[in-house]
Amino acid sequence: MNIENTKAQMRKGVLEYCILSILKEEDKYASEILETLKDAKMLVVEGTIYPLLTRLKNAGLLNYRWEESTSGPPRKYYALTEEGKNFLSELNSTWEELRNAVNLVTRQKNTNDE
Repeated sequence: MNIENTKAQMRKGVLEYCILSILKEEDKYASEILETLKDAKMLVVEGTIYPLLTRLKNAGLLNYRWEESTSGPPRKYYALTEEGKNFLSELNSTWEELRNAVNLVTRQKNTNDE
């Protein structure tokens, strides 16, 4: 079994949650989202993020606006919709439950417990 494939699948499974979380504080354009993910060691390529952003937009979780840029073409800024904020809130609860369950099963200690 290929460990890199398994790691990629684990990252892919939480990518939507991470993108919505990145956008909870402020609107960002795709390159900023990608940079934040890469800084967090979420190995994502541009070819992955654009279809995902479109899917989240089509699901009503994101909207976007075009904004002129002083250093090139206009940029598409993404923002959470009200539905997206509610969805993220649900995902936060689900993530906490899942994290706790995985920690129990794998016997890992929660860093908040220390």
